[in-house]
Amino acid sequence: MADDTNRPSPDALLRAAKAEERGRLKIFLGAAPGVGKTFEMLQEGAERQRDGTDVVVAMVETHGRAETEALVAPLEVIARRSLDYQRHKLDEMDLDAVLARRPQLALVDEFAHTNAPGSRHPKRWQDVMELLDAGIDVYTTLNVQHVESLNDVVASFTRVRVRETVPDSVFDGAEVEMVDLPPDELIDRLKAGKVYIPAEATRALDRFFSKANLSALREMALRRAALSVDQALTEHLDIHAVTGTYAGGERVLVAVSELPGAETLVRSAKRLADALKAPWQAVFIETPRAAGFGEEQRRQVADTLGLAAGLGATIATIPAENVAAGLREQIAEARITQLVIGKSSRSWWFALRHGSVVESMLAAGEGLAVHVIPAGEAPPRIRTNIARDDWSLAVNAFAAMGLVALTTVIAKLVQPWIGGGGIDLIYLLPVILASARLGLWPGVATGVMSGLAYNFFFLPPLYTFTVADPQSVLTMFVLIGIATFTANLTGRLKIRATIGARSAQENAAVAGFGQALARASDWQSTSQTICGEAAHLLGVTVILLDQRDGELECVASAPGPAPGLGAVDRAAADRAWSKGEATGVGTATLVSADWQFQPLKTSLGVLGVVGLLAEDGGDPVGAGRAVLLTTLLGQAALAQERLKLEDQLRDVSVLRERDRLRAALLSSIGHDLRTPLTSVAASVDALARQHPDATAVPVARADIARLRRFLDNLLDMVRIDTGALAISIEPVDLTDAVASAVHDLKDLLRATHIDLQVPVDLPLVPADATLLHHVLINLLANAAIHGGAGRIAILGRRAPDAVELTVRDHGPGLEPGSEKRVFDTFVQGRGSDRVGGSGLGLAIARGFAEAMQVAISARNHPEGGAEFTLRFTI
Repeated sequence: MADDTNRPSPDALLRAAKAEERGRLKIFLGAAPGVGKTFEMLQEGAERQRDGTDVVVAMVETHGRAETEALVAPLEVIARRSLDYQRHKLDEMDLDAVLARRPQLALVDEFAHTNAPGSRHPKRWQDVMELLDAGIDVYTTLNVQHVESLNDVVASFTRVRVRETVPDSVFDGAEVEMVDLPPDELIDRLKAGKVYIPAEATRALDRFFSKANLSALREMALRRAALSVDQALTEHLDIHAVTGTYAGGERVLVAVSELPGAETLVRSAKRLADALKAPWQAVFIETPRAAGFGEEQRRQVADTLGLAAGLGATIATIPAENVAAGLREQIAEARITQLVIGKSSRSWWFALRHGSVVESMLAAGEGLAVHVIPAGEAPPRIRTNIARDDWSLAVNAFAAMGLVALTTVIAKLVQPWIGGGGIDLIYLLPVILASARLGLWPGVATGVMSGLAYNFFFLPPLYTFTVADPQSVLTMFVLIGIATFTANLTGRLKIRATIGARSAQENAAVAGFGQALARASDWQSTSQTICGEAAHLLGVTVILLDQRDGELECVASAPGPAPGLGAVDRAAADRAWSKGEATGVGTATLVSADWQFQPLKTSLGVLGVVGLLAEDGGDPVGAGRAVLLTTLLGQAALAQERLKLEDQLRDVSVLRERDRLRAALLSSIGHDLRTPLTSVAASVDALARQHPDATAVPVARADIARLRRFLDNLLDMVRIDTGALAISIEPVDLTDAVASAVHDLKDLLRATHIDLQVPVDLPLVPADATLLHHVLINLLANAAIHGGAGRIAILGRRAPDAVELTVRDHGPGLEPGSEKRVFDTFVQGRGSDRVGGSGLGLAIARGFAEAMQVAISARNHPEGGAEFTLRFTI
């Protein structure tokens, strides 16, 4: 048994075999720029080269640092690939050259980098994956804020949204080395100009590189590195069948029971897992004693596991001979480090028969932290009516006596041939049969009756219960003892076999359900499969509801057509859809309904509602099937989510193709108009030289400038739609930005009074200077053309955690209700460039603002006119 238990994990061996076919990835992880990731990567690369490894530099950014360039010098550097993009030359890693060179180790800097348009892959991490698939080892660098799952967390305290991210899956199988530097030392490096130039370093220290931010980023990086180390350790232990918890990372397990108060254990385990930032599981150990649970106890177990699942735990029901053995098995398999278990007040008789689970776990839990939570006093055990049915007891008793009588007859018949010495062994046969067919206690009773029958019919003096020979007394009691032991062993094996068979049946049912869903390829067939399989497995009527035109409609049912829903049932279904919680009979909400409704919840929200109806009008899913129902609902929700994502992907593909054609058309129009416009401008300039006093020249020049802005807007809109914006966020002085925009529009604003109220002491704002310039030009041009009264106010002010810049005109204002619609492309609306304009200016302003993560809004000023506000989060 030990050899079977401590065998290597087949899944781990399969993953290891696949990993052998690929290159190895090592990630140098840091908390922030400047901690020395590239330096450390190059040092290890040089060391590998000295050991005889073929090493090349595929892509490394030295940022002009002399020490970094000195490390690169001895290594072979693959020439970069130059790409033309918007009249600029961009250098990227030459993936094909690295693959053709086929080194043993490639050094690739900036793992999360976004490749220039025209590259084979949009992201550098995808280039690295191709190198690994080719069998090339890769060293790369990464800052923790670029990890996809941590992106929102980083943005919440740094106020900076990182756009270049890598999926968490890249860490699977990768070696992670933490390159650490205390915040104070990193700040000293910044001040010394070793990370950024002094001017940029000062601004960085005031924002992203504050000590609080660096400390938080450092903690996140250390935790992510520890998680990778823990995963690698677990994988190694599984491959080599090494036992033990090996607490490289914390893993929490809570043992739930049928006792009231089990919810307290689950909530305690949740708090512990959150404090440790560890994954956690909730398990119920199904022992032979569970066969005697009443409906209330089974419901208690189901509700507790449901609570754990709702709080984010992995739940499981594990069959075992006893609770301690089941827990030990799960602890060893999942390498649990923290166990949460309850301690209830039990009778001395219960403790004598079953032992103390808490004491057993404390004695055997080497390397395991055991958290014992008082669970109160255990209530009296409630047995099912079937277990207490007098008729069943009578049938079992007569069956046991019949087996003993039949055995006695057979023993009398064979005694002349085998003698009296083998008769006692014959009496073991009814014990084994009774235990296997009738259960544990009938088997024990049969053992006692067999001993007495052996004494009465075969031990002298015959036909009395008196035993003359002391040796015969010993023989009789040995027979009773062996019979009782055999009955106990056989009965327990039968119960374990029954539990195992039920678990295997449920697992097979779940597997079949998953295969049936995988074969379904559209909404209707998937919905019908969900209903049909669930109805078959649970033995109830099942319907699936989906929202159509704002109301829930039945889209599938089984078996047969869907029955009608009453008012209470429909209210319960609507609540299940809107609140994402179980409702109806057998739940805690709208219990007067005939149906039970379960939502199909995923990360996309509630995608459907499953209705269950029992023939007798009671709870459609017994407590013993609650875990099975949870599993079926989870698979059904995933199937619905897959279909929804496929539909969205098809819609996105259509929209992308439409946008591509539109962008191509607009780009062609814009470029085709530039050449004749240049000729017209040159002709006007020539006309102005010949006739300097001509009144038409200023008008023509103004219209040419207006047409040029229109063409620029057209091409800018194409850039927004195609995602071709190159964004460089840096600290920007709003005073300088406003002055530059006003200067470029001096001809248009010649007759307009500019009321500039931007305080010079406003903090710098994070923005792309070029994009912000375009935004301000479009807002000012819109105000000049449609503002009226010849006056524009530009106001800057400091708000909590933000800086706001407002452009206000004194025109007729916006139409009520059009404050958001005014930014749409080609939408007509008073108070914007939609009247007498191109219909693009404000749309471009919003597009550029959103690209910089700057909020833009429009509203009517109480004293008249429209105002457009940019909000910069700092």
